Amino acid sequence: MRIVLLHMPWGAIDVPSLALGILHTAAERAGHQVEVRYANLDFVDWAAETAGFGVDDYQYFSEKSYFQGAGDWAFAGALYGDDAPAPGTEDGDDSTDGAVEFASYFEHLAANGASEQEIALTRATRAIAPAFIARLVEELAADPPDLVGFTTTFQQNTASLAAARLLKQRCPQVRTVFGGANCDGPQGAALHRNFPFLDYVVRGEGEAAFPALLEGGDLSAVPGLCWRDGSGKSTANEMAKRPLPPAAILTPRYDGFFERLDASVAAGWVDPKLVLEGSRGCWWGEKHHCTFCGLNGSSMEFRSKPPADFLAEVLALAERHQLLDVYVVDNILDMGYFDTVLKSLAELPVDLRLHFEIKANLRRHQFQLLGDSGAAQVQPGIENLSTRVLRIMDKGVTGCQNVRALRDAQSAGVSVTWNYLYGFPGEQPDDYESVIRQLPVLHHLDPPTGAGRIAIERFSPYFDRPELGFAITRPAFQYRATYRLPESELAELAYVFTAPPRGIGGDLAERLSAAVDTWLARFPDSRLSYRDADGRIVLVNTRPGYDWRVVELTDPVELAVFRLLAQPRSAATLAARVAGGAAVVEPVLERFTALGLLFHDGDSFLQVAVESDNQVLMRMQHRHGPAAVRPRTEEVLDAVTIG
Repeated sequence: MRIVLLHMPWGAIDVPSLALGILHTAAERAGHQVEVRYANLDFVDWAAETAGFGVDDYQYFSEKSYFQGAGDWAFAGALYGDDAPAPGTEDGDDSTDGAVEFASYFEHLAANGASEQEIALTRATRAIAPAFIARLVEELAADPPDLVGFTTTFQQNTASLAAARLLKQRCPQVRTVFGGANCDGPQGAALHRNFPFLDYVVRGEGEAAFPALLEGGDLSAVPGLCWRDGSGKSTANEMAKRPLPPAAILTPRYDGFFERLDASVAAGWVDPKLVLEGSRGCWWGEKHHCTFCGLNGSSMEFRSKPPADFLAEVLALAERHQLLDVYVVDNILDMGYFDTVLKSLAELPVDLRLHFEIKANLRRHQFQLLGDSGAAQVQPGIENLSTRVLRIMDKGVTGCQNVRALRDAQSAGVSVTWNYLYGFPGEQPDDYESVIRQLPVLHHLDPPTGAGRIAIERFSPYFDRPELGFAITRPAFQYRATYRLPESELAELAYVFTAPPRGIGGDLAERLSAAVDTWLARFPDSRLSYRDADGRIVLVNTRPGYDWRVVELTDPVELAVFRLLAQPRSAATLAARVAGGAAVVEPVLERFTALGLLFHDGDSFLQVAVESDNQVLMRMQHRHGPAAVRPRTEEVLDAVTIG
């Protein structure tokens, strides 16, 4: 068969599609001819030329507006073949036979922080989307393949549906297949049931199901597949009972992506990166599923590639594509990779720049190994700095451990990306008041990208277990604004849901957001570092909230307390371990608190100063971005042979 796999807007433009790269490998192994077409880059070039689209415009849809659904709403007119807004529905109306009025959707965007310019961009993009879909389908129809496959994740649904609908009208003989995270479980069955121009939907992992579909035969035997019988009725096979073993997780093929990006206007917008996976599932989630997280979908079981295989895959793809930036999409790093993959990378003469997701309770030597291996950025899932709230989330860490992660990562030269979340059932105002008061202490550490209320996601414990505190009412507003489907079908299609808010809100939530914004603004010029040598500790401070510049610790009690507080400890523990006990420890804690050296959560204290070596470089990266300190990939790889 001749197969075209499509990556539609609003897929990321700096990385190839991991899903389509894997299916490329699987289909070619089965003897098929495969082309992966990056229609997201086609859209970038077309929209830049015809509508003046820029990188901020694209990223508004691809990254910023997911929980408002602006990307899918922008292609809804193209999906339904008209742009006349049908009558909307009132909140109490249980039918949605038509799109919600445009004005209602724009009010929804504004209420969720969209600017007037972003609302205007959303409406303008909806107006041009049908022309892009028509152009894309015209090109496909000029030499139609046997099958067109779409991967749909985040806000790729309506653009993919619009292209599939028009393609099926133009070329009825072309088979259409959907897959991806938006097709997991009941979502995929709802897509297939409600959009008859979809011949097949692959739910779950595609390495086995997609080649089995291509082979033909008994479709009822393909796990997770949605297909149609002779009458056109949708049938959804039972999902696979067990996930794929590591040996069945294929290495992706990215032929053509980087050449296509080089020819695109987007080449001037983004730095290309490889995207790889070493594992699937979550080893922490198997034991303690974080209450708000739905990212693992229907398959939580953790499995990882053998370390030698994953290392070889990383090095081979870096050499093949002459790239050093590698985004590892695993939901959590396999702890077994520290003494294998990371140690080997640290010893090789290859200057990779890696991104990992990790658990926040790593120790200082583990962050150092991450830094030595080339991990330029990690996402530790910090989410909050209150131990009480973290326990509600079932995160398995404390507030002090999260701050320690921020401190130790920076000491190792590793930047941290994270979000501050609130809105958990059972949280109290003091869980945030105490943190807000202390945030000026942390202005030298990597700030969160923002503070926001949690969303209720399908597959999360909050979705599956209402006894945890959320009474889910209906799918989030954007689904009713986007799809012309009954409420019952939207409930199967949706990933994000609405429920009465829990936890803090109002003035306190606004103060938290303002405090985070201040942290973001002050971080580039804030520094708190120390050097411990020759029997003394010298601290240097530039945080605006503290008016001292240099402090030298020489007193034996102060030295002992500072060193002990490399780990979270209570005042009682310090008193038991320092000669002189509480009588000498308490004044030191008071002085360190006044200097802004300590973070305090519950009965635990932690010193927050960073080892001095890496702070200047970290500021340069924050001010100028990774590209400013990144060597040219081809120059490095020309000088290094990767074995």
